[in-house]
Amino acid sequence: MIVNRVRLFALLFAVLTPLWSVIDLVVFPFPLWFTLAGMRIMASAAFISLLLNYKSNGNLLNAYHAMALLFAIPTIFYITSYTVLKQYELTGFSAAIGAGYGFLPFVLLAGLAIFPLTLLEGLVIASPILLTQGIAGSLNLATLDWPSFVGAFWLLVLITGIATLASMSQLSFMIALVRQAIRDPLTGVFSRQSGEELLELQFLSATRSNAPLSIAFIDLDHFKSINDRFGHEAGDRALLGMSDIVGHNLRGGDVLVRWGGEEFLLIMPNADMEQSRAALLRMRTIGLGLRPDGTPLTASIGVAERCADQISDWKTLVGLADQRMYLAKQSGRNRVVDGSTDEARLSTSVS
Repeated sequence: MIVNRVRLFALLFAVLTPLWSVIDLVVFPFPLWFTLAGMRIMASAAFISLLLNYKSNGNLLNAYHAMALLFAIPTIFYITSYTVLKQYELTGFSAAIGAGYGFLPFVLLAGLAIFPLTLLEGLVIASPILLTQGIAGSLNLATLDWPSFVGAFWLLVLITGIATLASMSQLSFMIALVRQAIRDPLTGVFSRQSGEELLELQFLSATRSNAPLSIAFIDLDHFKSINDRFGHEAGDRALLGMSDIVGHNLRGGDVLVRWGGEEFLLIMPNADMEQSRAALLRMRTIGLGLRPDGTPLTASIGVAERCADQISDWKTLVGLADQRMYLAKQSGRNRVVDGSTDEARLSTSVS
């Protein structure tokens, strides 16, 4: 998003920068106009190059680099144009247009507001522009109008603050949208859509490295009765409690996904059948929380593992775990069924 907005900004500057030469031609003497026109053409060419050649690679440093280039081009133009204009004694309308060049830092700092940035990022980007304004004032110390300079600098600082707040608000809104898209709003665990994407990536990674990948399909037992007897708010509290308990007892790298309703998927990378079985039995020992009537909340769990079950795609892996979860339900609930368990011998180590 940052790079796309950099390119949009670059397009705007690439078009508008040379167009201002028409006004310069009317109000400035030809030597001054010619110099400024050449500078504008070079700046416009730099903006066009940034627009055409800079593509996003998904890396944040790449985005920082794009922003640095975007703000460096007009900043350099501002310093050089300020130096050139100082060599001429402009009066009347020409002086007014020349003074207008001094508004470029204000435009740049206001432009920060279109980028989603943190407080630190906004200040880092704004600092060179504020420093440039200070350098421009130091070049004319002998005739500097201090009240006017201080007022302008204070206004720049104020614009920086407002633009940074706008950037932070935009970033916060984006984070909220992303979180809403990838997280289940009730439990805070991954949603099914994001879980499917993550599972696909994990399966590809496990296949390439020939590593184990276990999936546990978890279905809470008799959950409908909680909603029927105690209401949906009680059911929501049970789901939230269960996800919190499981989330705090996962291995590093394990991911809990809300698959739908009272169904959850536990993704366990680099865990073979024995390791996943041990982890699930430990989780059941800890417990999944309590039902509203104070009795333990239990679950029927089906487990499938990529290598042991010789699965070639993640959908089949989930489907097999789902089948074993139904086998656990049919066999009495509150148990784990995996590849080492058949219909006659179920894992009931913890009940």
